[in-house]
Amino acid sequence: MITVAILFIAFGVLIKYGKMYYLIAGYNTMSKEEKEKYNIEGIATVFRNGMFGMALIIIFGSFIAKFTENPNVQNYTFWTSMILGIPYLLIKSNSKKYKKNQ
Repeated sequence: MITVAILFIAFGVLIKYGKMYYLIAGYNTMSKEEKEKYNIEGIATVFRNGMFGMALIIIFGSFIAKFTENPNVQNYTFWTSMILGIPYLLIKSNSKKYKKNQ
């Protein structure tokens, strides 16, 4: 599970600091005019924060699982991070806050 957390951290860094916006679903299929309507830097920040948050929950769950010697805790925290993180990314990144006023 730590590997998954490292992947989330890597994706968050790549999207925000590596400017690999094509990793954001749907953004790479937009026309240039449509892309100009969005604050991609703000959306990239949301993705970085969401990915880091999900990674933190997974890492926390891995340490708790080792400490309590209960491997099920790791699975619970993984799915908790997915259930909380994915809707956060979808709702927050699609909010009107990141649309530029034309």
